Amino acid sequence: MNPNVNEKLIFEMSKKGRSGSFIPECTDTSCIPSEYLRDKPPKLPSVPENEVVRHFVRLSMLNHGVDKGTYPLGSCTMKYNPKVNEKAARFKAFSNLHPYQDEDSVQGILKILYELGEDLQAISGMDGITLQPAAGAHGELTGILMCRAFHTSNGNPRVKILVPDSSHGTNPATAAMCGYKVQTLKSNNSGTIDIDTLNKNMDEDVAALMITNPNTLGIFENEISDISEIVHRKGGLLYYDGANMNAIMGYMRPGDTGFDMVHFNLHKTFSTPHGTGGPGAGPVAVKKHIIPFLPYPTVNSTGDRYFFDYSNRQTSIGKMRAFYGNFLVLLRAYLYIRANGYSGLKRTSELAVLNANYLKKKISHNFTAPSSRDTFHEFVLSAQNIKKETGVNTLDISKRILDFGIHAPTIYFPLIVKEALMVEPTETETKENLDFYAEIMEKIIAEARSNPEELHKAPHKTPVSRPDEVRANRRPILKALSLPEKED
Repeated sequence: MNPNVNEKLIFEMSKKGRSGSFIPECTDTSCIPSEYLRDKPPKLPSVPENEVVRHFVRLSMLNHGVDKGTYPLGSCTMKYNPKVNEKAARFKAFSNLHPYQDEDSVQGILKILYELGEDLQAISGMDGITLQPAAGAHGELTGILMCRAFHTSNGNPRVKILVPDSSHGTNPATAAMCGYKVQTLKSNNSGTIDIDTLNKNMDEDVAALMITNPNTLGIFENEISDISEIVHRKGGLLYYDGANMNAIMGYMRPGDTGFDMVHFNLHKTFSTPHGTGGPGAGPVAVKKHIIPFLPYPTVNSTGDRYFFDYSNRQTSIGKMRAFYGNFLVLLRAYLYIRANGYSGLKRTSELAVLNANYLKKKISHNFTAPSSRDTFHEFVLSAQNIKKETGVNTLDISKRILDFGIHAPTIYFPLIVKEALMVEPTETETKENLDFYAEIMEKIIAEARSNPEELHKAPHKTPVSRPDEVRANRRPILKALSLPEKED
């Protein structure tokens, strides 16, 4: 069956008299605690087993993911997850671990964690690390709490955090959650931090500047050394949002350019599973002066033994995660790093940048670019010219892309670019896939000029066309509808 049909609800498939189970009728309920007994049996659909299986298989085919097709969601780095890592994560020695096991019984596990930490420090140019945080945003929270602890310990608590106007939304949100006043820096015409603006806003009340490099436009902040000097001259810290590290591995280490701390998005850069709300991992690596404030415990080694280290308990910000984070996600990242090695990770960044610039060159003539600067692993284009000419906007274009079996790019972000499309093909896409994407964009722009009304109604081949997305978020229906059961 074509998976793009409108699949019925399981209750709509129900017909009285059909069954997918062989459960004998229960006549004696005396052994069941009274609080678990029901006056009436639960309302379950009457569907044979094979139809239940087919129903859920078809539903799974409706979902789009990196295992099904191209997923160029800018800033999210939706790269393919190697299946060998998934298999390893299911080994019983890993999947059957218990968090309360004695250290002596998990020396191999602790070795993996320790070596992963060492690898991430080497990649980022940092001196210490915590693997506890459960996501990138959780890593940000950990980093900014350490920033606050650092300044407080120096007897100089500060009140402001600076963020560029192109920053990820989690940056100002994290700073506000930690009690800081957020101050936004307007970008210059090149889409990077304006040095004069930074100088005017950087004072002794600023705790840190949060940036990623390359930034959200995919542009490298080539004045990063000057930025670092300005921030540190006033006693502030420089925080690296690691979301875009996929572009610079093997070429630039944040710690070498003045950053004091960095969080990693393991699902982005190191190919662990991405999406569906978790579990995730967002380790944070730091320079020496921040090590006392790392969450406890860290994983340490005496050379022949590995252990949880609580030595910084008095200065630590405390625990950020139960036990020691999501081990199986950390394991996948460890395997990815070890399989690639230094040369492989460097090649990963080369291909990510090559793919992004190749695709940008193929499609940019139909759009306007917010900056003339070269981009790295992702790029942002504006459909403002298309909207002005045809009335077709970024949302229309992105909805139409779905009809071709490709996920839409990130849209309307960063906020500083009107009608923005943010595209990141990642290094795992072939030239043929990129060429197909370019062909699709040519077709869609031609349709916008010849038949814009059809694009306003797109997508046409998906199970659901255009839901009311605001209503779906604010008034979700989270239970199955009660439907009358049909006679067979």
